[in-house]
Amino acid sequence: MSLLTVKNLSHGFGDRAIFDDVSFRLLQGEHIGLIGANGEGKSTFMNIITGKLEPDAGTVEWSKRTRVGYLDQHSVLEQGMSIRDVLRTAFQYLYDMETEMNELFAKMGEVGPDELESLLEETGVMQDALTNNGFYTIDAKVEEIANGLGLIDYGLDRDVHDLSGGQRTKVLLAKLLLEKPDILILDEPTNYLDVEHIVWLKNYLLNYDHAFILVSHDIPFLNSVVNLIYHMENQQLNRYPGDYEEFQRVYEMKKQQQVSAYKKQQKEIANLKDFVARNKANAATSRMAMSRQKKLDKMDVIELDAEKPKPHFNFQLARTPGKYLFETTDLVIGYDEPLSRPLNLSMERGQKIALSGANGIGKTTLLRSILGEIKPVSGSVELGEHLHIGYFEQELKTSSQHTCLEEIWEEFRHFTQQEVRSALAKCGLTRKHIESKVQVLSGGEKAKVRLCKLINNETNLLVLDEPTNHLDQDAKNELKRAITEYKGSVLLISHEPEFYEGVVTDVWNCEDWTTKVF
Repeated sequence: MSLLTVKNLSHGFGDRAIFDDVSFRLLQGEHIGLIGANGEGKSTFMNIITGKLEPDAGTVEWSKRTRVGYLDQHSVLEQGMSIRDVLRTAFQYLYDMETEMNELFAKMGEVGPDELESLLEETGVMQDALTNNGFYTIDAKVEEIANGLGLIDYGLDRDVHDLSGGQRTKVLLAKLLLEKPDILILDEPTNYLDVEHIVWLKNYLLNYDHAFILVSHDIPFLNSVVNLIYHMENQQLNRYPGDYEEFQRVYEMKKQQQVSAYKKQQKEIANLKDFVARNKANAATSRMAMSRQKKLDKMDVIELDAEKPKPHFNFQLARTPGKYLFETTDLVIGYDEPLSRPLNLSMERGQKIALSGANGIGKTTLLRSILGEIKPVSGSVELGEHLHIGYFEQELKTSSQHTCLEEIWEEFRHFTQQEVRSALAKCGLTRKHIESKVQVLSGGEKAKVRLCKLINNETNLLVLDEPTNHLDQDAKNELKRAITEYKGSVLLISHEPEFYEGVVTDVWNCEDWTTKVF
């Protein structure tokens, strides 16, 4: 049974085409991985099928009475609700049913025998529906999912307005899983999850009875939960049965076959053209030359897909700093309340350190406290001499109205326009990306613009807070190489151990210092 049918979909922004005559079907029980490089249109496709965006052409048809749950990269929560309140809204239809049932009970004292019997029958059906849908175990379900995703650690009565962007995303994901829709649509769900909760989500999806569409650049996670791949490339959407590893095998084989067929045809074309050129003026052979020319004219010429620009990151090194980059003395981090015990930490020149530990325990708060962006609860931080710090924030507070060109030019005013274009191209952005506004780019493309700023400034200490969020696999691999070869020091937060293992010299487990209870 087809739950979703997309026919002849075309869409673009300005003169930048995203899809060209794309078709897609989602069948019951399919676990789909939607993949493609940054900017190929994965989030745009999600917005179109969920009705947030009207396509330029084509149709999107859902089967009747299909419940769809969508977690996107930019979901928001209303202020004034606790985490528990938000999670309970997953069962709002049951609360509404209970209210209606109680109203019918109240009405029973005012009606005659016949209507009373009808009301008793109606409320009996409602009571069965409430029981069968687990209405009387809602709080237990809420706590089970909240515990699985680590929300218990924040306190379920905490106002969602006090949470970070990543923590709010976890709340929305928990709500979505509690709703158990017929189709789950998840856009980068692991971006804000630590290792333990990624494992929990993986097990949840492996046992999920309904269909889901998953966009993720976390290849090990994706590979472990999907049974079908749809690949977006060059405005097309192609279907590959199996997991990601099977997709890679078949995709590489198809590419090699296409290149082989292209070379063979080009050789044939060259021979035909040579024959025509040598024989068209000769009366004895001109008819054969015309025959060859007709064959050339009718030939369906194979064209190789244009190679996407690969990112190339090289961090520029500033002067050598002092031996100690920073030292903390009885540093207690936090906001209204402490998030850590007193910390006496130090980092020496040449160290590359990863901060590990569950979400919400203060890893980002520690970075910002060291950098002096927020005041500690108590204690102090002393920065070393001659530091040139490059800081990659996990979340940006404001949205840029600039084009990519203007965004880089504003920071590097001494660059020529050609130098700006070259700098952005080295980060894997095309001409159309470079001339587009930053706000219309995908999450991965925005990250590449920010990385462009970072690599064009001289630094001797990189402070990177989840730099791989939204980046495609090529960009992740290149960033890992660049950090490995960087001669300066690195302080890094990442929820992907496979990204920093083999790169860092030390791993600091922040769970050893936290005041949070696990």
